[in-house]
This record gives sequence, C-alpha cells and structure tokens, in this order.
Amino acid sequence: MSLSSKISKSRMVIGLLVVLAVTLISSPAFAQSDSNPKWDLFLGYQWLHPGGTVPQPFTDFNSPGAYTIPDMAKGFGSAFTYNFDPHWGLEFDLGHNWGKGNYEATGSVGPRFIWRTDDANYFLHAMVSLNRVAVNGLDAGDGVGAILGGGMDLPLKKWLSFRLFEADYVWTQHNYADYVSSQFSDLRRPSFDGVRLRTGFVFAWGGAPAVTPTASCSVQPTEVMVGEPITATVTTSNFNPKHTVTYAWSGNGGQVTGKDTTAQIDTTNAAPGSYAVNAHVTDAKMKTGGEASCSATYTIKPLPPKNPPTMSCTASPSTVQAGASVTVSCSCTSPDSVPVNVSNWTATSGTISGSGSTATLSTNGAQPGPITVTATCTDSRGLTGQASTQATVENPPPPPPKAAKLSQCDFPNEKKPWRVDNTCKAILDDVAKNLQQNPDNKLVIVGNADPTEKRKNLAGERAVDSKFYLTEGEAKQGIDASRIEVRTGSAGTKTAEYWIVPSGATFDSTGTESVDESKVKAIPDHPKPVAKKKAAAKKAQ
Repeated sequence: MSLSSKISKSRMVIGLLVVLAVTLISSPAFAQSDSNPKWDLFLGYQWLHPGGTVPQPFTDFNSPGAYTIPDMAKGFGSAFTYNFDPHWGLEFDLGHNWGKGNYEATGSVGPRFIWRTDDANYFLHAMVSLNRVAVNGLDAGDGVGAILGGGMDLPLKKWLSFRLFEADYVWTQHNYADYVSSQFSDLRRPSFDGVRLRTGFVFAWGGAPAVTPTASCSVQPTEVMVGEPITATVTTSNFNPKHTVTYAWSGNGGQVTGKDTTAQIDTTNAAPGSYAVNAHVTDAKMKTGGEASCSATYTIKPLPPKNPPTMSCTASPSTVQAGASVTVSCSCTSPDSVPVNVSNWTATSGTISGSGSTATLSTNGAQPGPITVTATCTDSRGLTGQASTQATVENPPPPPPKAAKLSQCDFPNEKKPWRVDNTCKAILDDVAKNLQQNPDNKLVIVGNADPTEKRKNLAGERAVDSKFYLTEGEAKQGIDASRIEVRTGSAGTKTAEYWIVPSGATFDSTGTESVDESKVKAIPDHPKPVAKKKAAAKKAQ
C-alpha cells in the first residue's frame, strides 16, 4: 500500500470518528449525566501511524533516499484534564511510541469538550503539541504540531471509565537540514500527517459530592372513619430530573393502589387502628444510590353509632286567607355531628318551593282547611329524618254588614203634612221593636218632600217628627236619641225612610243632607181635648 493511500485512509478514519462524535454529542437522545468530576486522568495503550517520510539514514547528503516511517504498535499514552466547566476542560497530554529503532514522544496541551451521559461520555479535543521523533538514528529534534480528535468513554463507576476508543489526527513538522541538502526541500522539513489510536482507563475525582436521593411521604387526611378514602403522596429530591423513576407502593391497612407519586387507600372493611403506607422510589439508571424510601402513618377510627338526623318545622303565619303565602322553616341537626341537608319539600295543597331549610307555601287555589307541609333531612351518610307542620286556610270572612231600608211612612195629610199619623205610628212601632231587640243597631231617618210642597223644611220636619215619636212620643218607645240620625233626601216624595244600620256598617249618605235639629224642631201630635178629658176622668176613677 502506498504512503499516499495510507494517509488518505487515515484522514478518512479521523473524519468519520469526528463526525460520529459530533453527531452523538448533539443528539437530544443522550441525556446529560449530573456526574461532573473536577479532574480526570487517562492511562492506556497507544498505537501510532506517523504518516511521514524522512531522509534515508546512512545515505549521501547530496542524494538522500526517502524512508517512510513505519507504524509503531508499541506505546502508551496519558492525559490529565482539569474540568473548569461541566463541558469544558484543559487537557495535558503525553504519548510515546517505539518500534524497530524508531520512537516518537509527544507533549500536548489544549481545550477539551465533553458531553457526559449515563451510558457514555463523548469528547473532542484540539491541542498544540511538541513532538520528538528519532528514526533509524536520525534525530531531528523537537517539532511543533497539533493533535485533533476525540473519543468515547464507558462509565464503570463514578470514579472509573473505560476508554473504548480515542482517535486523533497528528500533525507536526521537523527539521532534517543537517542530513539533506537544500535541493531536497520535501526531506529537509517533512510534515508528519498521521493517526493515533488509544484505549485504556480514565480515573476521575473531585467535583461536587454525590447527593443522596431522598423521598418524603404524606397522607391526607391522617385520621378517617372506616370506609373513608385516604390519599398518599410522595415527594422526591436529588434524583436526576432527566431520568424516569419508578414508584412502588405498599401498606398494611386497607387496600393501597398507587400510580406514580400518589396512591389511594381504600379503608373499606379495614379494622380500626394505626397503619403505615410505604413508597419505594427507584432510578434504574443510577448504578449506586438510586433508591429512596419513605412512609407515612394514618389512623382508621371505628364508625360511631349511626343516629338519623332530627328536625322540626314551623309555619309563619300559621293561619292565612286563601292566596296568601306562608314561610316554612325547618331546623335539622345530627346527633352524630355530621353534615345534614334539608330537601324534598311536599305540601298536601297549594304550591311549595324550598331551598335548603326554608320554603314558601303559596295557597293560591287552596281550599279552606289545614295544609300539611313535610320536608326530609338527609345526613352525609344517607340517613334521613322527616318533620311536618301545618298552615290553615280560613273560610273567607263574611261580607261586611250593610245599611238596609226597613220601611217608610207616607205623609198624606194636606193640612199637617209633617204629622205622624196612626198608620205611620204602627210602622214606627216595628222600627222601635227592631232597635230594642238589636241594641247595636242604629237608625237613619231620611225625610223627603214633594217639590210642589211649599212649606219650608218639610222634609226635615218629617224626619224629626219620626224621631220624636220613637224617643219622646206618647207611645213611650224610649229609644235613645243618640242611636238615631235624621237627614233629608231627594226622593221627591211625601215620605220618611227608615234605614237600619247594623254594627260595623256605614250608611251611604250620597244624595242626603244632615238635619240641623237646633233649627228644625219636632211638632208633636197632641191628643184631642175630648180624648184628654176621657183620659183625666179615667185617671180620677
């Protein structure tokens, strides 16, 4: 194989390795590890393909031959790196190879970029180097060059990794002017263009101390009755947030069903007592210290006696007329001090609408009589209690009493048109009897006059004379004058009307006027002289 072919293949190998490393580092599929040591040291095997041609030793100075440096399979390498950043460090590199009278030694320094994952660490470095080469007794001294490359380490422990490979492109230039005349420029200052491969172990130390993952458990509520649910929660810290952790739940009281950071505890049929729920958190990607556990305690209390709620209801007002509304209020309590709710309002008549412990009963269309309103109180356990109250719809009140015309008298006497004649007296006797039998009744007398009658105040006189007969007349009816009101009307007849006004009633005085009894006086109808004499004789006997 020609030298140029070897060099071409070496460059191709280096290019592929660099492209692979860059691709892996930039891939989001590789999560970065949190382990960042302060220093690391590589020690291992090194193989070198120098990739250069030097003057043939022991030849004429003016006509030297060309000698291709062979591969050096024997060698070792080391590198010490100070990591001043999670990704960047300053690398100091030493390498040495030898074989068949040849040797090469390199000291390099430069920056290194590294991307750490849980499964592998990928790195790239670019260093300036000081290179010494001795080939078949020709010592060209030190040459300045560069080393570019990268590789992959496989973590074994926090402090130890296996370098699966390191592939570097090695370039340097040496001065062979002492062995070759100036006309052979390619041999006077040849360039070494080669490949270096390494494998070995990387030792790391320093950096932030490892933090132990922890877990904290809690339950809510911490005390329940038998059958009531409990929620358990686990909170973790110091786990790698880029890792997926698993959660395992267990417990010794009730049935524990866990999913991720929470678990539900079903206490149905559990015996009263104190119990604990446990959570175990595991990070499978962490080789050591990837576990944490915690527990939380809770108490299951026995169920208390189940007493149904008690309630009472009142109606206000308790008696109404049809169409009115009644407010119904109910008070409900639980002997076991559990929450209660009032609902299911019903009524035997009318319309009931309720919200909570208060309802309104509408009696529109309800028949007279009692209406029973009932409500149900339910506690949080489903136990119920009922209570009722009554509101009474009264019969409609009787219509208010009205004044009524009992009778009337005519006054046909042309000479004494005010005179209460015997016919009228008989009528007034019936009026007096009504007033005597109904002491709360009152009487309104309305006197009328014909428009053709010329006598002034004739209508008033007819009313006043009728009153006089009832209060002071010869019949001695003895009706209290305060119970009688006299008025004049506009009927246009020769009459006096007698209106009975029961207690609580009023007389409609429309079309009438009150009589001023200080101006209109009664004209008594005195007995004839013969009648007086007969009466006196009878008294004398």
